Amino acid sequence: MQADSRPISSAQSTVHADLEKLLRRHLAQPLRKPFAAYNERALASALAAHAAWNGAAPLILDAGCGVGWSTLHLARMFPQHFVIGVDQSADRLARGKPAELPANAVLVRADLVDFWRLLARAGVRLDRHYNLYPNPWPKIGHLARRWHGHAVFPVWRELGGLVECRSNWRIYIEEMALALGWLAGVPVVAEPYQPEQTMTPFEQKYLASGHALWRCRVSLG
Repeated sequence: MQADSRPISSAQSTVHADLEKLLRRHLAQPLRKPFAAYNERALASALAAHAAWNGAAPLILDAGCGVGWSTLHLARMFPQHFVIGVDQSADRLARGKPAELPANAVLVRADLVDFWRLLARAGVRLDRHYNLYPNPWPKIGHLARRWHGHAVFPVWRELGGLVECRSNWRIYIEEMALALGWLAGVPVVAEPYQPEQTMTPFEQKYLASGHALWRCRVSLG
């Protein structure tokens, strides 16, 4: 793994001043965007795979799984759970894995904005929910593109589970911790993190490049 990843550069030096106002607006006005048919098919496929393996198994969502290394890792780490890895890129999902996915995991191509809401509409509750190294959208004007600033974010509360987000940008995790705290009603800590075993190619590359890694975690019930 080449250690050539540049640190995130941004004119933003602290938590965005508009974060709370934006989240309150999204909480008051749920996202009503129509669902795309391919996302509905993706959910049906994922839930069918879950039912075929063990429909009673607790669910883990690996949101934005990229090439699926993290999905593989989670399926091995939690063999009694069923893991759904979701990414919008068919190319990423098709790339080689260090091993075949075990039977308790599936990869699906879907847009997370739809997939999260479809899970909630179906009454699905998660046991664990991972959001590992999402696009940080570091420009000040891009707050609404970060997941905690996006109109879909409040649906995370409906999905529940232990939520964990990781990033190599401290401000992203500080913002995510605040937003998750507002959803959960409890303080959430942004903490430096040193993994014993890397879960994604990005995590491996950032560590090799000497980046500090950050994470936050909270139970949403």
